[in-house]
Amino acid sequence: MRKLRYVPQPRTLVSITNRTIQGRYLLRPGPSLNDLFLGILGRTQRRHEMAIAAVSVLSNHFDLLLIVDDAQEVADFMRDLQSKTAREVNRLTDWKGPVFEHRYEMTVVTDEEPAQVERLKYVLANGAEENLVERVCQWPGVHSAEALMQGTPLEGHWIDRTREHAARNRKEELSREEFVFAESVVLSPIPCWAHLPADLYRERIKALVEEVDEEAALVRRRSGAKVLGVKAILALDPQARPTSVARSPAPLVHAATKAARKMFYEIYAEFVSAFRAAAAALRQGRRDAPFPVGSFPPRLPFVTG
Repeated sequence: MRKLRYVPQPRTLVSITNRTIQGRYLLRPGPSLNDLFLGILGRTQRRHEMAIAAVSVLSNHFDLLLIVDDAQEVADFMRDLQSKTAREVNRLTDWKGPVFEHRYEMTVVTDEEPAQVERLKYVLANGAEENLVERVCQWPGVHSAEALMQGTPLEGHWIDRTREHAARNRKEELSREEFVFAESVVLSPIPCWAHLPADLYRERIKALVEEVDEEAALVRRRSGAKVLGVKAILALDPQARPTSVARSPAPLVHAATKAARKMFYEIYAEFVSAFRAAAAALRQGRRDAPFPVGSFPPRLPFVTG
């Protein structure tokens, strides 16, 4: 049974991740993929007014930190982001079929500062932590580290395929400017640091990135591991399948303390219990069954409140 998505309160930090089908390298970085993904992310952010704290895209998965008000907001945003991304990736790589293995995994991050900073550091560490590159800012794909340190948006292009196809069917010539549009991804501070001046926030990001680089270098010295390197990363066949893919179930919550984790699980258990009771009543024909606020009743509208 699919776990119920639950956002406890407005302005909640959530961690989103999804992997490509069979872990294939369909998101392999490169100028075209980077530009397309950022254009799609920027257009989807603007359309849904989504607050994005961080993003990283490795060859076979992506991570996002979003600041959201409810689960419906996440669902709508991810639907548009992934459907457009999948179509463009298929076009770019000649892959046929699904691009992503699942819908997506969402994990709530508590409002504790250590929990939010840990998740931010996790997203920033992508690339270096896996020994793909020596330092975070060497990753050749989409990554928010430099943009966060500089306080600048990430930029890409959205391709209006509907307009492009319509013109082609009418045998009209379109200039690139008529169906390709620049988009920017604007990054927001994580909630626990939202009160900080912009320059101090950038300094804290820089400190996290330096910490990641130092920790990754220490692990390599102790283990003797070597980095794959940018040249090898860019040479990967997008359709290739790795020999093994690390898999671990996403937790329901990222918390810094046992007390915060326990509180979340208690609230979530009440939410699930109320949902299941309402679902049982609905199966018996009671369309007025009281589903809990913030849930997706089967074949009924999202419950707001």
